[in-house]
Amino acid sequence: MNTSPPPLIGVVFDLDGVLIDSHNQHERSWFRLADELGRPLTKEQFKESFGMRNEMCIPDVFGWAARDDHDTIRKLGEQKEELYRELLAEDKLEPLPGVMALVEDLAENEIPISLGSSTSRKNIEVCFRITGLDRFFGENYTGAEDVSHGKPAPDVFLEAARKINRQPVDCVVIEDAHVGVEAGIAAGMKVIAVTTTHPEESFSTSGASRIVDSLEKVDAEFICELISG
Repeated sequence: MNTSPPPLIGVVFDLDGVLIDSHNQHERSWFRLADELGRPLTKEQFKESFGMRNEMCIPDVFGWAARDDHDTIRKLGEQKEELYRELLAEDKLEPLPGVMALVEDLAENEIPISLGSSTSRKNIEVCFRITGLDRFFGENYTGAEDVSHGKPAPDVFLEAARKINRQPVDCVVIEDAHVGVEAGIAAGMKVIAVTTTHPEESFSTSGASRIVDSLEKVDAEFICELISG
């Protein structure tokens, strides 16, 4: 970037579908759990659940427990996440195209980054360690257990911004899920929607400031222009 970035800009990333693609591992772990439990699960239900916290999708989408049956929901969620981490360890996980170039460019331009995800901190830590993204994010990540309300509530993004000492209005969220775009807008942030999970037309009325098909299209200058414009 040719000019110094405006002060106090921050970038908040979602994890799955933005930095990495572990859609396959998530899907396999949910269906493996369904098989073990003898519970029904469809591809459509799994797609609807993507980006939601387990506390929402287990009762509201899968119908595996009553909404107030917190013990069962917690137990099932823990079983699924253990299966997910086992699959991550078995498979080779790499950052999506453009991710490493973007986080390196942001670091060079002294624009801090943070993560706001619906998944657990343990999952985030495993993904960061496997991909090497931990050296860019450090401790600046927020997971499901860090906030009371999951996406589309803005809590996880507001907490992620706080960790890098940035005001919401000075942050750009990068998301691939509709509930994540809603959460970013609710947080008062500009949102870049990436079409890795959903088609471009599905974001046309979402309120996203920009829609891109890859983070190869995004750099520090792109971020600064979005904030200033």
